[in-house]
Amino acid sequence: MSFQDTAPSDSLASILSPYSKFKVALKSKEVQRQYPSLLSKFLDFCKFDGLDVEEKSLKFTHFAKSKSQEEVEDTVIRFVLFQKERVDKKEITSGTLRNYVKAIKLFCRMNHINVIWDIISRSLPKVKQYANDRIPTLEEIKKLIEYPDRRIKFVVLLTVSTGIRVGAWDYMKWKHITPIKNQNGDIVAAKLIVYAGEPEEYFTFMTPEAYNAVKEWMEFRASFGEEIIGQSWVLRNTWQKVKPRYSHRIGLAKYPKQFKSTGIKTLVGRALQIQGIRPKLDLRKGERNHEWKTRKFFKTQTERVMKSLNVEILMGHDIGLADSYYKPSEQELLEDYVKAVDLLTIYNDKSKLEKQVRELNEKSKDTEYIVKAKLIEKDDIINSMKDKYDVEITALKVAISVQNLLRHPRKLAEISN
Repeated sequence: MSFQDTAPSDSLASILSPYSKFKVALKSKEVQRQYPSLLSKFLDFCKFDGLDVEEKSLKFTHFAKSKSQEEVEDTVIRFVLFQKERVDKKEITSGTLRNYVKAIKLFCRMNHINVIWDIISRSLPKVKQYANDRIPTLEEIKKLIEYPDRRIKFVVLLTVSTGIRVGAWDYMKWKHITPIKNQNGDIVAAKLIVYAGEPEEYFTFMTPEAYNAVKEWMEFRASFGEEIIGQSWVLRNTWQKVKPRYSHRIGLAKYPKQFKSTGIKTLVGRALQIQGIRPKLDLRKGERNHEWKTRKFFKTQTERVMKSLNVEILMGHDIGLADSYYKPSEQELLEDYVKAVDLLTIYNDKSKLEKQVRELNEKSKDTEYIVKAKLIEKDDIINSMKDKYDVEITALKVAISVQNLLRHPRKLAEISN
């Protein structure tokens, strides 16, 4: 089926093209990455001619506005039926099919193309309400960190303690991380601004362990000559650290280049496979997702001790109607997050021991105060009993003396005279 004759050629030069309107509506980085590709595959399936996706989308727009609503719906349904067959063959998931429809739906809405989407939705297969993935264990996370790339440690520790998406690394600079200290000067957490400068900007917190790992990484870079400032990207490329012939450090770190989130996926994926933590997906068996997700580690661990809504807020999720009524302060979120720090700390032996020592010292002080109070109370009781005893003894002596006098009238008469 070809729709080449449905669009006038001079419309291709339009400044505000249908595809431009579609792209304006793409907010998050993940949606910006996925939706254009999904829309392009729909246009290719329908055989809309053009040099690129922009021309193809223009042809589709003219087709949709020159044909009946039912014909447009039939076009979309034919595409859905084709993709349903792929779902049955386990080539794609039902969730992926729904994403196809979301992209097409957004394009139509932005270009005033009328479609009864309820009809399309009824043709979609149900999405499983559960996932086969699981959270990684502490042993697996530790094994991943052992991978011989210095960047892995702070990337993993920061990710599991903040719950950020991988795309957040494309915006993260050193100035976006701020340590938070208590009255004793100890770091209890660090604040992280996520997607800084974007409409999706929000803040979350990281553990002291994660902050120290990032700080150690920044100091390592500085030791090789890089000037670390607030604008420095937290994640950067590697550099040659030692000149082989002379075995001395060299300062090629002076010229940093940002390491993108796509590189992180490759880096972590390679580390997972080499460390024997996660095998390659078997596409022939319909495997499309890996069995565990690091982001779920954050959610699962924090919800053990934190309010669920606070967890959603710190993950940058939309909490719906509750967003209009539930607005915790930054301090309230921090206090709740601190409860989960131990659960989010991977190498927590030292920190736990220090915490236990502090608790024991405080408990020892409390016990000391209680013992002193009990001793004072005991002394007061003893003194009170002694005074009572002295009074009773004195009264008894007087009573005995009076009784003796009464038994000897002559002595009583002598005392009286």
